[in-house]
Amino acid sequence: MESLPDNGPPVEVSVILPALDEELTISECIRKIRQVFLDNGISGEVIVADSSTDRTAEIARSLGAQVVPVATRGYGNAYLAGFGAAHGRYLVMGDSDNTYDFSELNNLLTPLRNGVDLVIGSRFLGTIHENSMTPLHRYLGNPSLTVLLNFIFHTHFTDTHSGFRAITREAYDRLHMKTGGMEFASEMLVMASKENLRIEEVPINYYPRIAPSKLHSFGDGWRHIRFVLLMKPLPFIAIPGILFAVVGFLLMTFFYFQGNIEVSHLHTFILGAIMMIGGLQVVLTALLMKTYSVIHGYENKSGIIKLFMRYHNLEKFLLSGAVLIFFGIIMGLNIIIQWISGNFGFLFQISTAIISLVLITTGLQIFLFTVFQSMIILNENNGRE
Repeated sequence: MESLPDNGPPVEVSVILPALDEELTISECIRKIRQVFLDNGISGEVIVADSSTDRTAEIARSLGAQVVPVATRGYGNAYLAGFGAAHGRYLVMGDSDNTYDFSELNNLLTPLRNGVDLVIGSRFLGTIHENSMTPLHRYLGNPSLTVLLNFIFHTHFTDTHSGFRAITREAYDRLHMKTGGMEFASEMLVMASKENLRIEEVPINYYPRIAPSKLHSFGDGWRHIRFVLLMKPLPFIAIPGILFAVVGFLLMTFFYFQGNIEVSHLHTFILGAIMMIGGLQVVLTALLMKTYSVIHGYENKSGIIKLFMRYHNLEKFLLSGAVLIFFGIIMGLNIIIQWISGNFGFLFQISTAIISLVLITTGLQIFLFTVFQSMIILNENNGRE
């Protein structure tokens, strides 16, 4: 349901500006927005979600904007607070550093009025002005993250990290946005594609900043990658892990039955052990990520993950891990006993020692995974289905 102000005429458009020390540019952004409202007869409001220590809030209030204090800094936290205070039928998001031209506001609103749910202002379809985007971001960072998101979620965006967007209130309420950092931008597009929203991109201009950028290239990029992989951990993390583990197991099995490992194929045998242990760890990590995603409402509890979210199944995995550890220890003790009985001479059972190590390590991996998984799902349906 659309939110309306407590009194006065309904608000058609709410423009939300996250602000962190933007006293040099906030007035120009608000002025442009107000001018668009005036020229087009739009009933609108400007909301500044502010975490500043400078005069940003004071300037915004003097120009008639509503200032919403944001206690916890973060791109997503600012928008969550701003969207929560908005009353408009259409919600517009844009940075308060004047890199986006709010005179182009109507270009985003027109598709919404024609039935589109979400409009993205694409810098790569429009004009990226000189010195507005570093070469690292323009030619590597943004295109790479866009390709990654499109590949994983079968979308066709050209600019997944544009900060100039417009969405209907009804569509926004369906997304249930949660993230507080820069990954908010990716979360919106991922959730919009999952909800089958009608999405359109329009070309926009992108201009240089006046104040220094607050982006952290690698940190913010990692946040986006982490969130995208969180949404699809099984096909893009678990499957490669399974392949590594299977190849490692086959290598160990083949050369074990070939014999004479210690003198001919020891390095390959060790490689197989490493691949098996590492692959299993990747698979278990993917399962934990998938469980986290389900618990926090990003994914549905369906498919194989249901097996790992039932306590009686986890008890079986706990037992299997303990059994592997037990047999690994027995094999290791047997090697030590034979070594002692041989007066601490040369140790020839290297292949058996490696197998013992693999059994103990994989058993510990499974055991600890089960314990951690049990903790994650502790409150999920009271732990039982």
